[in-house]
Amino acid sequence: MSDPAQTATEEHLPAPHPGLSGSEVAERVARGEVNDVPVRSSRSTADIVRGNVFTRFNAIIGVLFLIILVVGPIQDGLFGFVIVANTAIGIVQELRAKKTLDALAVIGEARPTVRRDGAPCALPTGEIVLDDVIELGPGDKCVVDGRVLEADGLEIDESLLTGEADPVLKRPGDPVMSGSFVVAGGGAFTATKVGREAYAAQLAEEASRFTLVHSELRTGISRILKYVTWMMIPTAAGLIVSQWIVQDRDWKEAVRRMVAGIVPMVPEGLVLLTSVAFAIGVVRLGRKQCLVQELPAIEGLARVDVVCLDKTGTLTEGGMDVSELRLLDGDGRSDGKGDGRADEAYVRQVLGALGEADPRPNASLRAIVNAYPAPERWRCTESLPFSSARKYSGAELSAPDGDGGTWLLGAPDVLLSPGDPALAQVEELNTQGLRVLLLARAARGLDDPRVTDGARPTGLVVLEQRLRPDAGDTLRYFAEQNVSAKVISGDNAVSVGAVAAKLGLTGAKSPVDARRLPAGQEEMGAALDEGAVFGRVTPQQKRDMVGALQSRGHTVAMTGDGVNDVLALKDADIGVSMGSGSEATRAVAQIVLLNNSFATLPSVVAEGRRVIGNITRVATLFLTKTVYSVLLAILVVCWQVPYPFLPRHLTLLSTLTIGVPAFFLALAPNKERAKPHFVRRVMRYAIPAGAVAGLATFAAYLLARHHYAGPGALDAETSAATLTLFLISLWVLAIIARPYTWWRIGLVLAMAAGFLVVLVTPWLQHFFALKLVGTTMPWAAVAIAATAAGVLELAWRWVDRRFPA
Repeated sequence: MSDPAQTATEEHLPAPHPGLSGSEVAERVARGEVNDVPVRSSRSTADIVRGNVFTRFNAIIGVLFLIILVVGPIQDGLFGFVIVANTAIGIVQELRAKKTLDALAVIGEARPTVRRDGAPCALPTGEIVLDDVIELGPGDKCVVDGRVLEADGLEIDESLLTGEADPVLKRPGDPVMSGSFVVAGGGAFTATKVGREAYAAQLAEEASRFTLVHSELRTGISRILKYVTWMMIPTAAGLIVSQWIVQDRDWKEAVRRMVAGIVPMVPEGLVLLTSVAFAIGVVRLGRKQCLVQELPAIEGLARVDVVCLDKTGTLTEGGMDVSELRLLDGDGRSDGKGDGRADEAYVRQVLGALGEADPRPNASLRAIVNAYPAPERWRCTESLPFSSARKYSGAELSAPDGDGGTWLLGAPDVLLSPGDPALAQVEELNTQGLRVLLLARAARGLDDPRVTDGARPTGLVVLEQRLRPDAGDTLRYFAEQNVSAKVISGDNAVSVGAVAAKLGLTGAKSPVDARRLPAGQEEMGAALDEGAVFGRVTPQQKRDMVGALQSRGHTVAMTGDGVNDVLALKDADIGVSMGSGSEATRAVAQIVLLNNSFATLPSVVAEGRRVIGNITRVATLFLTKTVYSVLLAILVVCWQVPYPFLPRHLTLLSTLTIGVPAFFLALAPNKERAKPHFVRRVMRYAIPAGAVAGLATFAAYLLARHHYAGPGALDAETSAATLTLFLISLWVLAIIARPYTWWRIGLVLAMAAGFLVVLVTPWLQHFFALKLVGTTMPWAAVAIAATAAGVLELAWRWVDRRFPA
């Protein structure tokens, strides 16, 4: 039989808005009032094709290829077919990456709860229509503009839009800004702007777009290409005039030699290989259920030297279990034993009623709901949702017998005065890695800002957290890679330290209470460098801590899954969100771990290191070629001699010493931590290597011109110069391939064998116009190349000492 008082109260509660009916939705769809702005996770197919085909260097190479098609023979136009193949590879790889990203984006897409025909249902954001009623809970992102319809302690954080740090308490009728997110409470709002009219569509598109910008690697390569372009213009002009004068009797030969001088100046494969390496990285991570929302995030995480971890959901699994309920000498109903302790059955009912009072319980409250079922005929007349800033929730309860009162549930060290004897029990439990919540009866109303004053402790709810089985291995990986791990949590510092200690984190036995941290950025940064575990951190403090670490020169990654992590995730160099995290965290993070596995992070770090380390290697190869090509062109112009090569010779050399090896080296494993100053580190090797190669090759060419005479002399001179340049380029490759592994040694030997096959196979000799004449000059070329290799080794060591990375 129902309670009359309860029934009377319920009659005065307004019924929840049923939302739109099916016919009303259909009308709005017909009028185009749909939130249909596409959220792309990657470039379109047309953009990918256009970006790979229509490049500055493809245009240069394309024109030169057309010239060779006119003057012939076709083997001097091989470089054109290489460009076609490279471009095709780039398009295919990026399309593979797009397919992976688009599939993952659908999995990770936010699906807000919308009321239709009186029932809530989860819908993609693109199916929301004007006047839809959208429900909100902690962590939900407001995906369209609207107006509050229902509010139950609804607090919305608008800091990402307005810069205002404090959450805004919303009441019915208040506006809701799209792009903001709920930090506490719940409610519902009506959509007033959808589609391109809503700011949310633009924000979501920006947050989820697959970008190729703001990367040190790409910026560095762009700078290099700009320098190369400026060097090419005067050098190519001088070469054109020079070859026209030198080859005055054979304009076709002049054109061929001119093209041969210009083509190798273009490091066309460098941009392609960078795109391919990134694209393959995205595909590899996609197979591990890791969504890279911004491409440079792969590179950024490889540069990270501090990773900030939130305990809950990162080191521990989201779920918890109630392991114990300890009654205290508080103001609860007496159990008749005369010791002032609360009646355990009564306390269980209070906890069950508190659990029922929150429509969207967090992990701690869910454990309580599972342990203590909702009691019959208890009513909640007012509730205060949990907030990570205040660290407690509350409710005004009415029991069937008229008893009840105002109850608070939250952090013991926040609700209790510093000298309370119950804190000793809490400290003891925290040292065991257990999480403890205090149930207290308040003497003031929930709307009183000093509601915690005078609250009387009733019981301690002891929660056991489930450690992630892979968290320890992940922390050890970061330690081995010299990446500092900082555990930053809103929980009690001692409890967090105990959990981290179980996982083997260095420094976990000296946890720091963040409430005692200095406020100044410099002082806070120093304290953060010394400590490893920080508890009782507020959301604003998390953001300040990220800023303090960055101010000391650290590259910071932040992981998290809750709304209290959003501000820090956005400010960190790299934000990493769990797939099960709130919509707000997924929207601002650059990387989303869709499988919710913290153990995926080492894969992301390793992928970034592989990409950056390998691109640095292959960039040195490409730019060495550019440097020696420019130098050779200048020397040819100054000496007024025919250019020593035909296009086919340099196509062969580029393929064997750069193109094929670079592809394998770019995709090889590489665990070296990424270092800054990409351009400087590449050019400090490329310039001396290119200079040595160019000077040695030109010296061999001049010696050959002195040695050979008569018909066919130019072909013999070209062959001797080609042999010299190949051997030097092969030695550069051998240096770049270090440290050696069996496959790296095999790669270098295979390239040497490929050139040897060309030299000993008659039809290949004819095809590439390569024939070594006599023995004196070929051995002289080998001797010059060996001397150049020795100079390269000395130059390499000098550069390492003089210009350390």
